[in-house]
Amino acid sequence: MAYTNGYDHFFQEIIADIDRCKTSGKRIVCGYTSNLDVLIEWNEKTFNHIISAFLENEPSLKAGDTIHSLADFARIACYYAMHGLGGEIDITERSVCDYLLSQFKSSFALGGTAVQGATALSTLGFPVIVHPSDRSLEVCRIMNHPGVEVVAEQGLIPIEEACSGELPVLHIILQFPKGAKLYINDKLYEIPVSNRLILDYDKKHKQIVVDQCFRDYCESNAKNLYCYSISGFNAITDIQNLMKEIGTLEAHYKKIKDANPNCIIYLEGAHFYNTDVQDLLFDRLSRIVDILGMNEEELVGHAERFGIDTDEKNLESVIRSLQFLTEKYPVKGIVLHTKDYSMYYGSEIDNANIVKGLTLGNLLSGTRARTARYGNMDDCRETIPLPLSATGLTFAEELEKMQPDHYVRLVPSKYIEDPACTIGLGDTFMAGVLIAFVR
Repeated sequence: MAYTNGYDHFFQEIIADIDRCKTSGKRIVCGYTSNLDVLIEWNEKTFNHIISAFLENEPSLKAGDTIHSLADFARIACYYAMHGLGGEIDITERSVCDYLLSQFKSSFALGGTAVQGATALSTLGFPVIVHPSDRSLEVCRIMNHPGVEVVAEQGLIPIEEACSGELPVLHIILQFPKGAKLYINDKLYEIPVSNRLILDYDKKHKQIVVDQCFRDYCESNAKNLYCYSISGFNAITDIQNLMKEIGTLEAHYKKIKDANPNCIIYLEGAHFYNTDVQDLLFDRLSRIVDILGMNEEELVGHAERFGIDTDEKNLESVIRSLQFLTEKYPVKGIVLHTKDYSMYYGSEIDNANIVKGLTLGNLLSGTRARTARYGNMDDCRETIPLPLSATGLTFAEELEKMQPDHYVRLVPSKYIEDPACTIGLGDTFMAGVLIAFVR
């Protein structure tokens, strides 16, 4: 099927979708984790000073890496930066956090796929139910939009009434700008692509954090759920503990699907600290959930662990890896999001326009990349005239000539030459996809 640019058409439908939510009483639901991101302001001189002072070996990254020292930070951060990669790494020593915050200027933002998705939707005007794990004042203030509700023992309450008074959970975000110069072991490197490294000093999310009252509410009101996005499992490291708890999640999702087969359950992936945890989650939950969401780095890494090499620049290679994963994990489909395009691979979803979801996902994430904030309707409208990614258009043309075995749809992204933000783009993208299930 030839690609037709539908950005303006689908954008025009958003107001009706918002009204449909408000008048029907049905909701988009987002769970489970939240935190306060500490956004480090890039300083090339400071970063190179840290490299010079602490890098002991060649930059490298291995499975299961964590940061115990500044030498670990220098080795791992250099590897990510020089390859233009994004990722997430656990910090085990608070002294590393303190040193970085003493060397760089920083600011605060919202962290966590669920709460970023909910905030992106509420900024447009959608009512949404969200499960934040970090309910500190700082987090609740950022999320404080009309229509954002949290489940409490007494029922739904506005987000501002859900503040816990606890200290926030901090995730440090280091953004690498394209073209920045790195001096590594007397060699000059240039960062090829803007990206970010997330550094987590976080003990709260090492286990499942879903409140019982939230599960009860979703099960009792399953018929009023358009869709249910689930995320925030990637920081779990103890697989034995997860094996004890995952049955509770399976039973929870099964109750919702039994009561409302039309509720789309969307599992968004991330960089998992323990790949065995990822395997267990995907294996068990893919039998119940409808969609797996991931970016291209997650696709490459996950397929590689099963012996499948993926060339991100080759559409046939990407589709081959998606086909393998959909055979391994029996979901309806996989949503892949990249800086140049988004794609759905799997089987067609009844009564949902997945092209609309991919398009609005691109629009919301492109607006955030352009403005460094969750876009309102005016912000999104200003993104629409931007050109489409040349790579995305090429892939769309190639797909038109192919005959894949499954239902495949691809939407080129908006081209952002110099993004003002690379944080939360996948989370914001997911929010846009969820609009497709308001039907």
